[in-house]
Amino acid sequence: MRSTQLKELLLQALEHERGGVLVYQTALECALNRDLHEEWKEYLQQTTRHVEILTELCTALELDPREMTPGCKIVRQLAKALVGAMKSALAESDAAAAELVACDCVVLAETRDHANWQLIGECAKASGKDATSLLWSAYESIEDEEDEHLYHSQGWARELWLKSLGLPARLPPPEEKEDVTSATAAAEAREESLADRKH
Repeated sequence: MRSTQLKELLLQALEHERGGVLVYQTALECALNRDLHEEWKEYLQQTTRHVEILTELCTALELDPREMTPGCKIVRQLAKALVGAMKSALAESDAAAAELVACDCVVLAETRDHANWQLIGECAKASGKDATSLLWSAYESIEDEEDEHLYHSQGWARELWLKSLGLPARLPPPEEKEDVTSATAAAEAREESLADRKH
């Protein structure tokens, strides 16, 4: 495994989590649904903790958590773009549309975040003993939360879009009600939601 790319992955993942804090803070301004607001509030707290865990991991691996590589600068710009999109939607004074934009922005952010943690997990399996214990400990403490963030956010976005289209929607979404934390369970929840609309 290339140590320079591991460093880049960890620094970008850390910057992405920092951006995630800003994304959730802004998304909370857009949330109309009370259950969604509560979920995003919880995810903001968890994401703040993820920043702390990744900062500690970088420090333990003798990486400077403040280093801003060219890749990290791009990650920061992407987070700012997501926040900017939500702010623009809020400025249009259509609260329901702003909530949908926020859902889409959260799904985009969580998709990358989830991928980062999957890669960190792969690195943990392939690293030397000391690095593995540090990487694996960080991965194990966060991966389940990242699964939940992604799959639940996808469910919220789908169901709120359906509602906006005047189609039957399940709120909270099945992913939320069934506490989905895997791709298989998320696919089953989607199918269940589709089956309900056919009846």
